[in-house]
Amino acid sequence: MIAQTAVETAPLVPEIRLRLASEVVPLWQASEAELEAMGLPPPYWAFAWAGGQALARYLLDHPDVVAGKRVLDFAAGSGLQGIAAAKAGAAAVEASEIDPFALAAIAANAALNAVEIAVRSDDLIGRDAGWDVVLAGDVCYERPMAEAVFAWLQALAACGALVLLGDPGRTYLPKAGLERVTAYAVRTSRELEDTDVRNAVVWRVLPAG
Repeated sequence: MIAQTAVETAPLVPEIRLRLASEVVPLWQASEAELEAMGLPPPYWAFAWAGGQALARYLLDHPDVVAGKRVLDFAAGSGLQGIAAAKAGAAAVEASEIDPFALAAIAANAALNAVEIAVRSDDLIGRDAGWDVVLAGDVCYERPMAEAVFAWLQALAACGALVLLGDPGRTYLPKAGLERVTAYAVRTSRELEDTDVRNAVVWRVLPAG
């Protein structure tokens, strides 16, 4: 075990309880080499990132966006966005992650909030299972992933899905193909971010062209 978790709420989404890392610095500052030696991926699931908080807040404030619809929470991390969708009345919610620790965290957090979420460990990029709404929070921090994911999200939008991207100004956020929906000031930790507050924007992903 490299970290302990505690039940907490994200600053912007106090309605949802999550099992989050209680020892931020030693967990996050462990080098990738150290984590790899232990057979562990980076623990993105252990924190409520700003983009995900913005998406969750938006869904809870505007439940009509997901009510009665099939929702995918892509690269779900802690499952925060998917839990918000379920609480807002989604007909079905799937949460996608390739990290088995994240999958376990999502299941635990869903149970903690008394909602049902189906977890998926398969790589969904390039696939369309007929989701009505697709959520993606904080997926633009690495160039290869951001480019591949965004092309896929645009393809889903072209097929009729409402695709919402939560992002606090990550380096590889695309410069085009996005429509601003709303924004929130999200309190963060300097142990994880370079500022105490991030302006997290909810974007609608537009079809290519």
